[in-house]
Amino acid sequence: MIVPDTSQDAAAVADHYDELDPIYRQVWGDHVHHGLWVTGRETAEEAVEALVDADRLNLEPGQECVDIGCGYGATARRLAMTRKVRVTGFTLSAEQGTYAAAHPAPGVDIQVRDWLFNGLPDASADAAWAIESSEHMVDKPGFFAEAHRVLAPGSRLVVCAWLVGTDARGWKVRHLLEPICREGRLPSMGTREEYEAMATAAGFTVTGYEDVSRRVARTWLICAGRLMKALLVDPKIRRLALGARNRDSFWSVPRMILAYRTGAMRYGILTLSKTQ
Repeated sequence: MIVPDTSQDAAAVADHYDELDPIYRQVWGDHVHHGLWVTGRETAEEAVEALVDADRLNLEPGQECVDIGCGYGATARRLAMTRKVRVTGFTLSAEQGTYAAAHPAPGVDIQVRDWLFNGLPDASADAAWAIESSEHMVDKPGFFAEAHRVLAPGSRLVVCAWLVGTDARGWKVRHLLEPICREGRLPSMGTREEYEAMATAAGFTVTGYEDVSRRVARTWLICAGRLMKALLVDPKIRRLALGARNRDSFWSVPRMILAYRTGAMRYGILTLSKTQ
């Protein structure tokens, strides 16, 4: 497990997304997660939706789904619309919650609340997503334990996560992974093996794993281009970026590009089942 040299907590994560909210919406869009290029010909918007549209959760109309770390609620809204399910989303960011409230959708409830203290009843959900949010969890075993508690028997949890390459060490840790954790407000970043061990300890059965690093890495080149354009043409974005408390976060963009290219970091999709 990679742990940054400066401790990160839930308040730091919330502050990061709250302060940089205008930049995130302009650079990353409403979904705030990677795109998945299946054919390689997709637009960035189509790739982002492709990550959501693959039905790894086996959703049925009318079911209850949880979006852990829902951002602006775009993924929750898409699931509710395309799968005809009800979705409860959780975000630490008040700005993201405000944006989601301004864009309501039938069957979608977005809460500004820490997943580790979500307040949901036991066995009340039929499925759960965590798209690039487990990285921000201070207590990762607790993240899996809460998901297991909230899910009903027979349900699935799908975790899309930034993961440490199994053989990453030396300069890859010092100059890429540790700074990415610090600058991105990640309390820690684990390997596939560590994630599967934590999931198993929480009671899940690992039913699938996909390494889609090559199919998502293009995201960072696109975001780098959007960020550079925004800094050049938008004075408000430029002032925010230069004066922000969280301005060190922008150094992670080139680090992420290099981390993918060197194999220091992987993007994994973990499918878990609660059997009982």
